[in-house]
Amino acid sequence: MLAFCARAQEHLPEYRLRPGDSISIAVFQNADLKLDTRISENGNISYPLIGIIRLGGLTITAAEQAIAKALGDGGFIQNPQVTVTTKSMHGNVVSVLGQVSKAGRFELETVNMSVTDMLTLAGGISTNGADTVILTGVRNGKPFRKEIDIAGIFLFDRRQDDIVVSDGDVIYVHRAPVFYIYGEVGKAGSQRIERGMTVRQGLAAAGGPSSRGTERLLILYRRNSGGVVETQSPDLNDLVQPDDVLYVRESLF
Repeated sequence: MLAFCARAQEHLPEYRLRPGDSISIAVFQNADLKLDTRISENGNISYPLIGIIRLGGLTITAAEQAIAKALGDGGFIQNPQVTVTTKSMHGNVVSVLGQVSKAGRFELETVNMSVTDMLTLAGGISTNGADTVILTGVRNGKPFRKEIDIAGIFLFDRRQDDIVVSDGDVIYVHRAPVFYIYGEVGKAGSQRIERGMTVRQGLAAAGGPSSRGTERLLILYRRNSGGVVETQSPDLNDLVQPDDVLYVRESLF
């Protein structure tokens, strides 16, 4: 039986075989019964000893049981142990949009492809992409949405967050959060916000104060929860937030 990891079981119903799917069938201790085949448009396959058998619409588990029953009922093998695995799935696609190298619709190659697998097919997150992606789709007949910290999967060993995707899912990669800096600074403009970036680090990323600038008495423009832009005097150890605007004043001395 195809083994699903815990994350697949939690978020994805067991896959049902479809016409066009490529599968591999093996029977324990019967190497001559190993078969790589494709499910026909009417949902059938032709299998040694038992002939035509319908697998379209069955789960992997049900397909294994159907083949085992046919082998047993035909008197060919006693208590056959059948394994069915998918090699590729026809017509099951996931869309990857936004800041990736190659956005588009990608066919699922196996039943347990994850979010990172799909990002790999899309060429990975571009240099302008955020660490966090948004996965939307349908689970158990209800709309499903989850934000996934891709970097955190690897930095903090959160493999359970690498969710198995399903037909019709959409993965969206937003642009990386940025802040803006101007005034007496080496490189005015927008800067990417790295994880845990402080005002001091943001200033350094922009080349630091110019020969006429000072890191003292910085001015920060930040939009509050009500959408109003407030003026603040930040500490150099404060965290930078998306869309912050920093103004580096000219030194008076």
